[in-house]
Amino acid sequence: MDNRKTVIRFFTIADYEEEEVWLHNQHKGGWKLSKMIPPCFYIFEKCTPEDMAYRLDYKNNAETPNYFQIFSDYGWKYIGRCVGWLYFRKPLSETNSEQDGEIFSDNESRLDLINHVIKTRLLPIMLIFLCCVLPNFIRSAETSDPFANVFTVLFAVLTVLYLYLLIYCGLKLRKLKKKYRND
Repeated sequence: MDNRKTVIRFFTIADYEEEEVWLHNQHKGGWKLSKMIPPCFYIFEKCTPEDMAYRLDYKNNAETPNYFQIFSDYGWKYIGRCVGWLYFRKPLSETNSEQDGEIFSDNESRLDLINHVIKTRLLPIMLIFLCCVLPNFIRSAETSDPFANVFTVLFAVLTVLYLYLLIYCGLKLRKLKKKYRND
């Protein structure tokens, strides 16, 4: 029997709550997260099925020196980092309240996380799209060179992909901000 498995699963910057639930369900099914490899590879190890809270925090390498100690003091085990996201887990059996299973103490902290994701991930992606992908798509579409057709198709695919991701992530992050402002 294999004690390790690799799962390919893609989550956007706006899907971190769904990723936490998915990781929880994997652990409940007897597979604990041991490592993430960008962009979408999750390495799991066989374990005893357990109700385990998984939480993600986005620091983008901006942690303070005592950051990890604070999590450890509250019973959170650091698993690793992947593209700016930090992964933690804690057995739900060690929590006394619903708040113990959360890494954010209030909605203001959750809103700060979302704003940080927007500033350091969504806006740069938008900038790359507006400065690189879109102008190159337009330039290749206006060129009559037959070789340019290959680039036109490539940049058309990239344009559609970027637009989809920007709209999807933008709307979802906006919805999360609204949710945490109203709670």
